[in-house]
Amino acid sequence: MSFTPNRPQELPPLDGTGLRIGIVTCRFNPDICNALNEACVGELLKLGVAQQAIAQYQVPGALEAPLALQALARSGRFDALVALGCIIRGDTYHFELVANESGAGVTRVGLDSGIPIANAILTVENEEQAVVRQTDKGVDAARVAVEMAQFLKNLGA
Repeated sequence: MSFTPNRPQELPPLDGTGLRIGIVTCRFNPDICNALNEACVGELLKLGVAQQAIAQYQVPGALEAPLALQALARSGRFDALVALGCIIRGDTYHFELVANESGAGVTRVGLDSGIPIANAILTVENEEQAVVRQTDKGVDAARVAVEMAQFLKNLGA
């Protein structure tokens, strides 16, 4: 597919048939993370990813997610990965540290490994914002993982 400036592109049909997806879900803020996970897995199944082709792992929090993603990427078992978590601002600088470092780590793993990673580690001001986003971001993460896996397969990567 080539890009034509000034002309909207049609979204490719998403088909997860035959794809293997690894999901890393953080345990911190469990209600939100569980909802993210449920929405993501549900959407992957709707897109045709087989239940047995979805591998789910848990880590303590957002700072641990990049290392888990790196291990999964190195395993060679996955076409795409998903990071799910939630960082809620508190009263200290800790929020910025965790948000920046986890985001940079997730991005670095994807670039270093060549495996697409859909990053749905929410960074929000409060729990209400997280609840509003949890389902949509879980669905979005599934769709991004499938689309990017298809993109790389179509390139022969």
